Amino acid sequence: MALRQVRLMGEDILKKKAKPVRNFDSVLHTLIDDMWDTLKENDGLGLAAPQIGVLRRIIVIELEEDHFELINPELLETTGMEVKSEACLSVPNKQGDVERPVWIRVGAVDRHGEYYEVETDDEMLATAICHEMDHLEGILFLDKAVNIQERPDEEVVKARHKQRNRGKRKKKHFKIKFGKEAV
Repeated sequence: MALRQVRLMGEDILKKKAKPVRNFDSVLHTLIDDMWDTLKENDGLGLAAPQIGVLRRIIVIELEEDHFELINPELLETTGMEVKSEACLSVPNKQGDVERPVWIRVGAVDRHGEYYEVETDDEMLATAICHEMDHLEGILFLDKAVNIQERPDEEVVKARHKQRNRGKRKKKHFKIKFGKEAV
């Protein structure tokens, strides 16, 4: 496993649409493991493959003790909208308010190519999934944000850490369904 360089706003790759993953092999597993290492090293909440220079439809998200790997994710259903403050590893020192769904249902496959769905009304998880899925389409949160503000890097890191580890939830705010019956 290795750390990958996080690509920053202004780099062309962040504006390109990612391609579906077709091969579920050791190369993919290594890439995903590298994404986890890079996410942790940068104290992030989520990371999409284009953010490390790989135009593939892969997302990793860590929220408290929960870890999500979404490959070829597809937003299946949403309800409600709410404005939340967001920041991004690829856009250091900035934050802004973005309108996102409050409930989502997403279909994806895991690193072995097995289909599953995630359904959540957890605001942080829903926001993180939608934010990272935007990266797969070449969209940065700044493309949708209002009230964009500059923040010192250490403030952004503290805010991300607080969001990712916001205390133990008494109840899970997501459901995962595996297999074709989830469709």
